[in-house]
Amino acid sequence: MKAPIRRIFLFVLSFIFAVGINSQFLSAQSTELAASEAGDRIAEVEQLWRGQYEAYFGNQLVGTPLTAEQISTTLGRLTNETGKKFALIYAFPQPEELELLLVIPDTLPVRVTLPEARQPVLLEAANEFKAAVSRPIRTGEHLTSAKQLYDWLIAPLESRLQAENIDTLILCGGAILRSLPFAALHDGQQFLVEKYNLGLVPAFNLINQQHSNFRNEKVLAMGASEFQAMPALHAVPLELSTITQNIWQSEVFLNQEFTLTNLIEQIESGEFGIVHLATHAQFRPGTPENSYIQLWQNDKLTLDQLRQLDWSELPVELLVLSACQTALGDRQAELGFAGLAFQAGVKSSVASLWQVSDLGTLALMREFYWQLANPEVTTKTEALRRTQSAMLRGDVRIEDGQLYTSAGLLPLPEDLKQFQNLDLSLPYYWSAFTLVGSPW
Repeated sequence: MKAPIRRIFLFVLSFIFAVGINSQFLSAQSTELAASEAGDRIAEVEQLWRGQYEAYFGNQLVGTPLTAEQISTTLGRLTNETGKKFALIYAFPQPEELELLLVIPDTLPVRVTLPEARQPVLLEAANEFKAAVSRPIRTGEHLTSAKQLYDWLIAPLESRLQAENIDTLILCGGAILRSLPFAALHDGQQFLVEKYNLGLVPAFNLINQQHSNFRNEKVLAMGASEFQAMPALHAVPLELSTITQNIWQSEVFLNQEFTLTNLIEQIESGEFGIVHLATHAQFRPGTPENSYIQLWQNDKLTLDQLRQLDWSELPVELLVLSACQTALGDRQAELGFAGLAFQAGVKSSVASLWQVSDLGTLALMREFYWQLANPEVTTKTEALRRTQSAMLRGDVRIEDGQLYTSAGLLPLPEDLKQFQNLDLSLPYYWSAFTLVGSPW
């Protein structure tokens, strides 16, 4: 090769090599910058939503919030402790776009924006979805909105979730999404609950980040079946007895024994790590004192009184409200529902977005407590997913006057047999129940 041609050839090679190196550097720099921006945005969202809950409940928190990097490290630690692979998804509806932020252990955070899912459009789809799944009718009409919401909230991040073998989603939603029954979102083939364990958090910095063995806890089971101005809950006596039989150490208090004084005494005894309240509960618009848990006769425990009970001194691992109703679509009611565990000072809560049938609740609770006691189950979200999936498959069902669950057959008393024609596989019966707070 002649010298001039050789020099030109070497110059071209060195130029291509330099461009390649620089493009790789710029690409890496761009990724690092994008991750940094996502981390900053997560800190902003955490601070914003923490402030909303503090203002609503009138509680001022102390302590320095975790950064996105620290949240990722915490999720990694909890993965090692539970054997579950966690991903935290922030879904922030805004007037001009939907913003998604993803945190996965040991990886950089991700930010995605979807202008097509701007707030008015998202609100319309969410309201259509909630209206469809909150009725016990098999029409399939919910699947259109369920698929649309899945495509906006989950699909943009799914390749990352699959690449990291994620099995548990921690969902942190803004207004509109705090009362969304995520379990019933649908990808066209499966419901979301068939693919992932699911839990809702008000903000990651508002939950207890320690994992412990909840199977050793004692259950305080209290409830009412008779009310002066509200519908009777005929299945409550059976619900309280069946969830506490054989597996769980427990104390049961029904009707006249279900008073505020007795509830306070039992909690202050420090004996109970799980509190199950089988009664009407309402999350209403307005301030926290408008929302309440109905006790015996005219006695009520309002949402603003919850923290006065010092649940956190135990601490209570799980608070279960088995007959809740939430004013779907109301932002203040959503704050009350999504902030339930935070306000009560308990690690986690399970409550329903709408009041499911008495018998349907009995079926779900019997299965849930059996799954919660399963040695293979390491998180509360896993117990709830197994329960909801069993109902969806028809493993939990009512036939010939008997309730079939993993815990065995339960003959129904005569006063409940009239309500037995229920198709428990419908999303209405299982998707209302949501775990809020610590998923573990």
